[in-house]
This record gives sequence, structure tokens and C-alpha cells, in this order.
Amino acid sequence: EQAAGARVGGDPLAGGRIKSKKPETAQPQRPQPKKGGEQRRKGRLTIAEALAGDEERQRSIASVKRRREKEKAKSREALEAGQKIVREVTIPETITVAELANRMAKRQSDVIKSLMNMGMIVTGTASIDADTAELVVSEFGHRFTRVSEADVIEGLFDLVEDAQKLAARPPVVTIMGHVDHGKTSVLDFFRKSDVVSSEAGGITQHVGAYQVTMPSKAKISFLDTPGHAAFTQMRARGANSTDMIVIVIAGDDGIMPQTEEAISHAKAAEVPLIIAINKCDLAGANPDQIEMDLLQHDIQTEKMGGQVQAVHISAKTGANMEALEEAITLQAELLELKADPSGVAKGNVIESRLETGRGVVSTLLIERGTLTKGEILVAGKAWGKVRALFDDRNRQVKAATPAQPIEILGLSEAPASGEPFIVVDSEARAREIVEFQVTKEKEARAAKTSSRSLEDIFSNISTDKTRELAVVLKSDVHGSVEAISAALEKLGNEEVAVRILHAGVGAITESDVVLAKASKALILGFNVRANPQARDAAKRDGIDIRYHSVIYALIDEIRDGLSGMLEPERVEDFIGYAEVLQVFNITKVGNIAGCKITEGVVRRNCGVRLLRDNVVIHEGKLKTLKRYKDEVLEVRNGYECGMAFENYENLQENDQIECFTVSFNERKLEAS
Repeated sequence: EQAAGARVGGDPLAGGRIKSKKPETAQPQRPQPKKGGEQRRKGRLTIAEALAGDEERQRSIASVKRRREKEKAKSREALEAGQKIVREVTIPETITVAELANRMAKRQSDVIKSLMNMGMIVTGTASIDADTAELVVSEFGHRFTRVSEADVIEGLFDLVEDAQKLAARPPVVTIMGHVDHGKTSVLDFFRKSDVVSSEAGGITQHVGAYQVTMPSKAKISFLDTPGHAAFTQMRARGANSTDMIVIVIAGDDGIMPQTEEAISHAKAAEVPLIIAINKCDLAGANPDQIEMDLLQHDIQTEKMGGQVQAVHISAKTGANMEALEEAITLQAELLELKADPSGVAKGNVIESRLETGRGVVSTLLIERGTLTKGEILVAGKAWGKVRALFDDRNRQVKAATPAQPIEILGLSEAPASGEPFIVVDSEARAREIVEFQVTKEKEARAAKTSSRSLEDIFSNISTDKTRELAVVLKSDVHGSVEAISAALEKLGNEEVAVRILHAGVGAITESDVVLAKASKALILGFNVRANPQARDAAKRDGIDIRYHSVIYALIDEIRDGLSGMLEPERVEDFIGYAEVLQVFNITKVGNIAGCKITEGVVRRNCGVRLLRDNVVIHEGKLKTLKRYKDEVLEVRNGYECGMAFENYENLQENDQIECFTVSFNERKLEAS
């Protein structure tokens, strides 16, 4: 028992289970558990406890949100009653009603109501113009700021150059002239290469850009153009890439049509001109006569008392080529060409093409700044990060300086020749600029189509004479695409024309064949070929693919095709006159005119006109020609005969019958 009492804490002597009292001494108070702890000790919440009404129960989240919204509404109403908030609203060229309401912090219903008061029935997704948006914003008492989509590129190319950072740069020289006058041969002499042998037909087909170092250690950048269409396109885009123009004239051939065209381009570009009279080593060369002939084109050489330099050279033998180099260097010194090699790179696209395994390869000419690998640039509708840079010898370099032609990889698509390019700071900025350029081009194309449908299409429908030859054009480089497109658009007249459905760079693909099949078009491949899938599709669908390597041969073939579409020329030959003496009515035959041939001859099935008092009242065809009762082929002057018209019987005595024959001659388009 004592042991039991000891276990319960009682007095063992008392013999009971009485608990001992604790001494009444001050003990430290135990810390209260946290609220979360009490909840954990309580365990799970039962229905009974929840119904009992726990004092710690709070309001629901939805109730709190409703209370806060009411408080905000009350404060907003109080603020508007006291002082109205005036917001600065930015208005683009077009904006939706929902977006305008959001920018003004107004309900859509209020904005729609305001527009309905103006007589416009719209919805929240409807777009309104900037002028209407201005009226709405002013009605609600806010201020507005007009912005345009063109602000994206505003000032993009307007770079301020620091005069202290300007440094001398090499000159950019464009070589121009007539076909086979030696343009590429002159360039080959400087480059110590053989570009002529690689060109189809001995003719330069696309723009080449090269930088050479002369024996005098001076650097010169050359642009070799295929004719002058590409050069014109570059100037049309404001790409004044060249500093001077060298016109090559063959000493044994003289001034030819393309030479005159080159002179016109040089005058329009307002750049210095140098005349290089080539092939002076030939026996028939007469350079002095060529300088005399240039006076007819308002070009006075130094020998003729003018200021234009003229050099007599032979690119084949190298004779006097040093004088041409000195002339270019001297002209460059007079121009005092300088550029800022630091800062953002800017320039123009010289050429672009697609290559298998490399993608888009673009030839650029730097105007200012230095272009390095990894930079992001924008050129028209194309943008991308520069993955690699190559010089004109296909050597990889790290950077490109002003007046240096360079090839780059990494653009999203092939930009057009002459398109300006500039380096931007981010991909987002590049995408924004490209999106604006694409939208702008679509709007211009839509406006052109609309204008054509208003002016030209209606007249074509009324005459129903215009025939179009649809073509799909693919080339190796973009400059050739533009040159060929410009030449094809000039072909034709009011009766026939060329309609280019698609013009692009790269090989002919299956999608091109599908387009040609849908539009019944001809596919033209210039220095490119169709891939196997496209060849199989073209053979299956019967689509004609024409391959060419010389521009002039392609143009001549299309001109011949258009000539075949022309209506033959109708030629009318007068053969004779007849006078109606008496009209006979024969049963089941109709009226027969008894006539006398007064002039010429009348043949069966010839064309006839019935004249009454010298007025043409009918034109048709002769059905019957008889002498007595026999059908004859012709009746000559002074003889009588019987005549009947096809589908016409209103014949009277003393009527005159004019007889004629009609022939048709083939027509051809004249070369422009």
C-alpha cells in the first residue's frame, strides 16, 4: 500500500489515495500557443463546432472583395464630383472602340453611346479613324496625342555624324557601258581574275561589288552592273551608292544605244563622269572620233576643252591602265570622300541571292560605321543577325568598314537591290520595323490594284481586246529579277501585255509550278533550274519551263510570244463597183439584183457594201454571183450579172455596190 500511495503522490501513512497539494508558490507562466498551433491541437473542424459559432471565424474572400469594390466606387464618385481626372490619350491612325475606352478608363457602353450620338452604329471591336477618336476623347474631356505608324522608322536613317570622327574612305566607282565593250575586262585587269569566262554569253548578268588595292596602295570599290536597269532601281530607292561613274566605250564600235543610256543615268545621278575608251589596240579604233561624238551628248572631254577626263586604254593588253587608275584617284581626291567608321553601321544592299546550304547571301556596301558579326540589321522587309561576313574574295572577316563591299549571311529573306540597311539594337525593334514595311507594301499594292481596276480594267472590259501573258519569274540574284521585270513590263501595247504573277530569287519549286498551273502561266528560269519535285510536277501538269542565261535572249523570246498573241492586221483591198439596174424576186431564193460592173472586177464571196445616195446602208458578204443561169467566180468591168447578199434583201434600183477583199497580216512587237 505504501508503494501504491507513493505512486499516486499520497501520504503513505494516511493509507489513502489522497493527492498531495502543491505548494502555493509563484511559478512562471507558460507561453500561449500560437493561433495556428491551437488550430492544430483542435484537430479537424466538425459541423457542430462550425454551427456553434467560433469567435475566430472571418468573412469570406468574396465578401471582402465586394466591400473593397464598393469603397473604390464611392471614392471614385467622390473624386469625380470634386475634381475630374484629365488623361493623356494616345491615338494611332486607327483604333478599336474597346481600346479607346480602355485608354480613357471609360466603359465601352459610354464610348459606343457617344459614337451613336455622332450617327455611327459600332461595336466594341469596330475600328474608327483618328479624327473620330479625337472627337470622342475631346467630348470626354481628355487630351489626345496623334501618332502614326510611320513613327516606327522616323529618323531611323537620320544619323548625326561627328565631324571630328570623320576619316578618309575609298571611292565607290560604277562601271557602265554597252554590251561587249569591255566593262568586265577593265575590272578583271584590276582584280587580276577572269570573271569574263564565268559569265554566260560573255555578258555580266548581275551586280558585282569588289574592292581592289592598286599598285599605289590606294583602295577602290567597284560596282559592275548588268546594263542599267538595276542601277536605275538603286537610284529610285534613293541609294546614291556611287561616287563616280566610268563609262567604257569600245574604240572600234563607238557610241551605242546603251552607251547613250549610261550617259543619261550618269547625268541623272549627278556624279562625276570618266570616259574610258577601250580596245584602242585594235586597227579600227578611233578614240579621237569618239571624243568628237561625245559632244553631241553634252560631254566635253579635256581634249575638247571640257572637264571630263577621257582615257584611251586597252584592258586586254593593259595599255594605259595606270592612267585610268590615276584619273579615278584624282577624282576621289577632289571629292574629299570621308565617313565615320565608328557608331551604327549603315549602307545599301547591292545584291542578294539564295544559296544552297548558306541561305540568303546579301552583298552590302557600308556607307558609315563598322559592321561586325552578331549585329542585328534591317533591310526593307528583311532582318536578321549577321552570322558571318565575307569579302569579295570569299574570305571570312570580322568587320566591314565604310566603302567596303561585304557579303553577309543571316537575313530572313533576300532584300531588294538598292534597299537601305541599318543596324538596330534589338530583335524586337527589327521586327517592329519589318512589320511596318510589310504593311506599307501591302497597302501600296492594294492601292495600285484599286487604281488599275478603276481606270484600266473597265476600259479593258469594254474593248475586250487586252490579252495578258502570265509568267512566273525565278532568278539567281535579286538584281536580275528587277532588271528582267522592268524589261518585261515595258513589252506589249494596248492589246497585249506581260503579267508577272511572281518574281523571286532561288530555284524553281513545286509551289511555282502549282501557281503556274492555276493561272496558266509560263515559268522563266534565269540562271536557275527546277528541283526534281518541280520538274516532275511540270511534266505531269504540262507546264512549260524556259531556261535562260542571257537577259536579251529571254526578252526576245517573250516579245515573240506576245507578237503571236496580237490580232492579225486586217487589210482591205478595193476591187470594183457595180450598179443595180433592176431587182428580181425569185421564189425560195429572195431578191436578186441585176447589176452592171462599172469599175474593176467582182469576185464570188467577196465583201460588199451597199451604197444608197453615197451612204453605206449595209456591209456584208456576197452570196451569189451569176452570169445568166450559171454561177461564176468573177465578172469584169462592162459585163452584167446577178448578185445576192447574205442575210439582206432590201435592194433598190440605182444602188451602188462596192466590192472588196480582206486579208490578214501577222504583226510583231517592235523592240523598244
